[in-house]
Formats: sequence, C-alpha cells, structure tokens
Amino acid sequence: MTDRSDTRPDLTLTLDEDGVIQNVVRAKSLAKEPLDGWLGRRWDEMMEPAIDQGALQKIEDVRLGGDASCFRVRQRFPSGRELAMEYTTFSLGKTAGFVAIGRSLEAISELQSRLQLAQEARERDYWKMREIETRYRTLFDATSEAVALVNVSDLRVVEANLCAAKNLDLAPGAPFLARLDERDRRVLDEMLAKTREEGRAPGVVLRVTAFGELWSLRASLMNAESGALYLFQLAPMRDPGAADKADGFSMRSFVDRMPDGFVVVDRDGVIQAANGAFLDLVQIGSEAAAIGRKLMRWLSSPGADANLVIGLIQKHGDVRRFQTTIDGELGQSTAVEISAIGDEASQPSYFGLLIRDLGHRRGTAEAPPQPVAEASVAVDDFDNRTLEQIVKMTTETIERKAIARALERFRGNRTVAARHLGLSRQSLHAKLKKYQRE
Repeated sequence: MTDRSDTRPDLTLTLDEDGVIQNVVRAKSLAKEPLDGWLGRRWDEMMEPAIDQGALQKIEDVRLGGDASCFRVRQRFPSGRELAMEYTTFSLGKTAGFVAIGRSLEAISELQSRLQLAQEARERDYWKMREIETRYRTLFDATSEAVALVNVSDLRVVEANLCAAKNLDLAPGAPFLARLDERDRRVLDEMLAKTREEGRAPGVVLRVTAFGELWSLRASLMNAESGALYLFQLAPMRDPGAADKADGFSMRSFVDRMPDGFVVVDRDGVIQAANGAFLDLVQIGSEAAAIGRKLMRWLSSPGADANLVIGLIQKHGDVRRFQTTIDGELGQSTAVEISAIGDEASQPSYFGLLIRDLGHRRGTAEAPPQPVAEASVAVDDFDNRTLEQIVKMTTETIERKAIARALERFRGNRTVAARHLGLSRQSLHAKLKKYQRE
C-alpha cells in the first residue's frame, strides 16, 4: 500500500520544452522502479498506449504555452507495472521546460473501497437494528400489560403500547396519569422519588381511570439518548371490563350496555370515557376515536351546548332533563335530553352526562315501517328469476322480518335493536330507509 503518511508526491518529473524527461524524483513507494532509463526520453512514451487524447493535449498545452493543468492517466513503469496517476503540471518558462508532479491514485482507490465496505457494514448494522426494533415493537405491543416510557423531567409520555393507549388513554406527549386524585398523586410522587434514588421501586396500586379502576403500577429507571426515562408497567387488579366489580356485577358493564348515551368529560369538555349508545349518537365507531376530543364537536347548539351544561353543573350541582340537539359525524341531528352530575358536589373535576334520544322515548320516528313487518315472498315470485336474484329476495325478506321483530321486541329502541342484530345504529338506520323506499 502506498504510504500516505505525508503530503509528498509519489513522482516528480522535470522536462524540457520538448517534453523530454531531464530529472526524476521518486518516493519510497516507487524506490524499486529503475526510472533512470526514462532520462532523455519523451514523457508521453512512458504512458499507457491508450492514453486519453485530452491528457496529451494538456501536456502539449503546458509545453507550448505554459498553461498549468491537472489530469489523470495510466502511467507505465519500467518493471511493467501500471498505476493510475494524477499529475499537476506547471511551466518553468518558455525555454526552461516544465514540471509534472504525480500522485498515485491507489491510496484513493483503497480508501474508496474501505469506505464502500464501511458503508455496507453500516447498512447491515442498520437492518439488524431494524429487525431488533421490529421484534421489540412486537413484544411491546403484544404484552397484556400496559407499558409506557415517560420523561423523568416533565412526566410526559414518550411512548406507550396498545394496551396503555386503549385502556389508560396514554399517548405520546400526554401527561402521565393526569386523572389521579390528591391521595394517589402523593403515592405516585413517593414511588418516583424512590425510583430515582434506587433505580426501581416496589409496585403500588392506584385508581387511574375516570371510573376509578384499580391498577398496579411498577416503575424502573432507564437511560436513553434523549435523557432519563421511567419505564412504567401497569396491570389491572381485575380485568378492565370487570373493574369496580362487587357481588358478581360490573358497574362498567352496566354503563356500556345502557340504551341511553353516557359520556364522561373533564372541566374543558374533553371526553374521557363513553359508552356504545353515545358513540351511536355521534356516529363514531369506537371509544378510542372519541376519547381526547371535545364534546362541543357534537353538542354545540347555540345556547344549549356542552359548555353550558358543564357551567350549569358547576353552578347548581346537577342538570336534569336538559333538552338540546346532538349532531353526528355523518350529518344526522338527534333531539336529546341530558341529565348530568359532577364527580364531586363542589368543584368537580369530571362530569358524567346521561344522554337520551327523544325520538326513542316518543316513539314517533322509531316505529318499524309497515312494509318491513308485512314483507313476504311467494313461490310464484321465483318464476323467470335467476338463482342469485331468488337468494337476494329471500335474504332481504328474512332481514326485514328480523329487523321488524327486533324493533317490536325493544319497543322501537334502535340502539338496542341494532346491538341485538349485530349491527351498528347507522347500519340499521340505513337499512330502514332502504326498505321504506321500496
């Protein structure tokens, strides 16, 4: 390998005005080359026969006009060795000739090769890290525990797995367990102080949700490039669906299955929890899509909006049979009646709203259409129809009868009827409109 420990050239040639070599100075890398035989010979004769014509022209330009130049050629040596060389030429005067300073490109080529190998190794390491990260992510999301990484400095969530996001509303950038009451907050602060001192702390039990569900919390300290982080592991003391369970029943189960909408909001009107009937009213498919959004998005009638309801609760302690309108995501407006209360008699932090669809209570718009109840298929109707058409007719007839019976059984309550049929309230509403048109 060429010694590149200094900046001296590998070869220096002194030529006369005709391009004949007068003197040769070589570096140690070319010490074994018998270059004395070059003396008195033209420089271009010492180069590889297929030398680029542009390089020959540059040699001629410096010889005749004294123009400095820089070019690369394949230099042939007396031993038969050929090297890629980069020459810089400059004139010594019109009659004094010129000098050519050459450096071997072998070191550069070797450096490029090493750089290429290093780049390939780095790419392999990158893909290995991606594979490790994918496995870590799979384990992170697959665990049945809620897991979250939280900044030590500001207690904001850096990362949370699916269980933590779904059950505890932990999302990147959100404060960690913001709903804790004063007693549980003191317990958490004491636990974090011990974690900072010893790296980990014994688990504690906290009420971490709006429904007061009990979860165990374990913490440990870890370092990352962004700074110190808490690794929190949370697990329900019972199944999340059985929280607050006593004497064989679950309060959350009752709330989720209520035919009337129920939603919990904080002082800013941000939704913390909601049941299925409320999601039907606002035409949203999942609770996760509603949590973190303001109730004002759907309860915004002038003079009868969500902020007014919260203000009335703060002033009077509760709200009874407050009538207003809810606007769904799909454009449906529903007249509703709201009864609401705060979590405390004075200065409540959270508010529970029971929302009843007035159309269901009055029974005006919810009665099943007559064509649904009376629909039937006669055998004669099968004449001149394909098998596909016959199957479609039969299916629609059975579907109509099933919808009619469900609505009759549940006294026109579309939310309960839809749940019984395994449909969303929006799907049931669309089917009723379709059959009423026919």
